[in-house]
Amino acid sequence: MFKIDILQLIIKNKISWIIEQQKHLSINVLKTKVHKTKLNFYTKTNTYLLNKIFILEYKKHSPTQKIISQNVHIIHVAKIYQQYATAISVVTDEKFFSGSFKYLKLMSQITNKPILCKDFFLDPYQIFFARYYGADIILLILTILSDTQYIILRNIAHQLNMSVITEVSNKIEFKRAINLKAKIIMINNRNLKNFTINIYNTINILNNINVNYKTILISASGIKQHTQIQKLNKFVHGYLIGTALLSNKNILLNVKKIMFGNNKICGLKKNYDAYISSQAGSIFGGLIFTKQSIRYISLVHAINIVNNTTTLLYIGVFYNNSITDIIKVIQKIPLFAIQLHGNEDQNFINNVKNKIPKHIQIWKTYNINNTIPQQKFSHIDLFVYDYYLPGSGKTFNWDLLKHINKKNILLAGGLNIYNCVQAAQLKCYGLDFNSGVEKTPGIKDIIKINNIFHKLRNCT
Repeated sequence: MFKIDILQLIIKNKISWIIEQQKHLSINVLKTKVHKTKLNFYTKTNTYLLNKIFILEYKKHSPTQKIISQNVHIIHVAKIYQQYATAISVVTDEKFFSGSFKYLKLMSQITNKPILCKDFFLDPYQIFFARYYGADIILLILTILSDTQYIILRNIAHQLNMSVITEVSNKIEFKRAINLKAKIIMINNRNLKNFTINIYNTINILNNINVNYKTILISASGIKQHTQIQKLNKFVHGYLIGTALLSNKNILLNVKKIMFGNNKICGLKKNYDAYISSQAGSIFGGLIFTKQSIRYISLVHAINIVNNTTTLLYIGVFYNNSITDIIKVIQKIPLFAIQLHGNEDQNFINNVKNKIPKHIQIWKTYNINNTIPQQKFSHIDLFVYDYYLPGSGKTFNWDLLKHINKKNILLAGGLNIYNCVQAAQLKCYGLDFNSGVEKTPGIKDIIKINNIFHKLRNCT
């Protein structure tokens, strides 16, 4: 727990910032330089009542953590957020978050998404200043505003066609927001006095509360995993996520994991299919190197796919191949993992483990009929549970999974657009799609892939 009220320090500094800033650029001059935004986030959220909103955030630092994204360039982040975000948040507070209005301006210039200025708004001056730097949305935090102050600031924002996200952190503030007829309410899971996080704050506030169906509800802070989103989806329309995306260098991977989960499109044979799989939200791409499979891919074609779509983590699928075959592929393709789909025993696994680079994982497939086998193999990073007749497009009895730990299980076998939500609700490590996303064996169906990831984004 913090002995100092961080929020009071932030407010004190913000007041000083406003006074100092007006010495260089007065509000009267600002008013002549700004124009109404054409990107009205309210209008955009109307289309997201049935589709989850993801406000993805760019920030450098927070008071409770060291530098989050020192070596991550904003243009790189913008390109990723452009593809997956409903709107983009930019933290602009300089002293406590190492933010900058320069970041806000740059983000507004390189993306066509609505831009949220994430700051501590106290004065009308800040709204004109934010709009001047390209903001389309502002955040009004009820913890630091009276109802009168809120109404004044909201009205000014609306005059500029800017949308307002109203932040609350407890039930009293939530009721205030409802009474103030806030169109978008964001529940902060962070305690603003000591900056600790409780991910269940959203549920605690919204449980047993009836809200106007047109009120958009957002959950923010502490969201790190797709399973958390699955829990919160029945309470809110969307999320604001930042730290979890930026704290790891592979931002694209982080975005996909949190929004869709750990999913794989297997049996890739065409460049475009790999590209679409990645764009839709898949993390893994499966390449089958077993000649008896109708989805077999030659090493030459596999190299071409990997070189053309570098945003997938590739899994080499082998069925009773020799270790020599496996090594030959690994020497040419930077595989994330090898998936052993045949009758490989522990001795074979040990030999493979000793001969492949340490960073390459080993996955082992179990073909399930009427029982769940014991996970007896060692040196296995992930188990793939498939139907006992692989490639048949059928599922095994998922009730068999009810009372077992599924965190190290990738679910495969007969997954498609009709059962992907039910599969996701099992909360396995991830899902493995193959025949269920195809037109013909080895030829993927773009519409099926996109529809599946759309469903995974929204499922509870």
